[in-house]
Amino acid sequence: MKTKWTGTYTAIVTPFTRDNRIDEEAFEKLVKAQIKGGVDGIVPVGTTGESPTLHMDEHIRVIELAVKAAAGKIKVMAGVGANSTDEAIELTQAADRVGADGLLHVAPYYNKPSQEGLFQHFHAVSRITRLPVILYSIPSRCGVEIELDTIERLAHDGVNIVGIKEAGGTPDRVSQIRERMGKGFYILSGDDAMTLPFMAVGANGVISVASNVIPKEVSHMVSAFAMGKADVALKIHAKYYPLFKDLFVETNPTPVKAALALMGEIHNHVRLPLVPVSTASRKKLEKTMRAVGVLK
Repeated sequence: MKTKWTGTYTAIVTPFTRDNRIDEEAFEKLVKAQIKGGVDGIVPVGTTGESPTLHMDEHIRVIELAVKAAAGKIKVMAGVGANSTDEAIELTQAADRVGADGLLHVAPYYNKPSQEGLFQHFHAVSRITRLPVILYSIPSRCGVEIELDTIERLAHDGVNIVGIKEAGGTPDRVSQIRERMGKGFYILSGDDAMTLPFMAVGANGVISVASNVIPKEVSHMVSAFAMGKADVALKIHAKYYPLFKDLFVETNPTPVKAALALMGEIHNHVRLPLVPVSTASRKKLEKTMRAVGVLK
């Protein structure tokens, strides 16, 4: 049966020990908390998982840990994007080998390819796996948007290119994708604050940062809206909207790691060139977390 990519997927953090190693024990606990919170899946080693600062073997190890901890109870959509096509292929093959359910491929960043370059990149990485591929368009980080013509061309090029994580910031873009691609193509919001606006015009769910902190609440919001209970979903959105915003008070994932540290789940450690949030930002975040009931 074809896998459905709907609902809530947590862009899970990669916790580190104080001496800068992957904290495997903390990671396993985070995944189990996601399962308990009712999410549909997790996305290890994406932007929120600090993939740019992980060595290749660490990157693969985190995917392996995610698959093991998920234990088939939730889906694992492995972040395997890179700005080198060869590296993206290597990560794709490794994720396939260790048992991921699907793949998230971000547009190559920094080298700013043309639309033809994007097509050739995604064509190359999708043709070496049978796993479903979710494209990821985030122009603010990558410097390039995956244009509508390219999305359509890719979806027709390979049967395993099944959807997109959209972080372009506008419902109009989601409307355009839905109109062009039809109902069989999955669209997932890449911005917690825009999840309901995106779903209102055709998105199928969210790849969430906030669900690291409040998995049950984000899952409930998304499922309620999908079931036509917009009033319930809107109440949840309104309550947690300040948290959605403050989890981006500085560069992701530094605020969400600070939040998880305040909850006692992980060490507040990120790898350079990222640094922990400022004292002012941490206090702002903590105040919001208390206001919405995440912290007592």
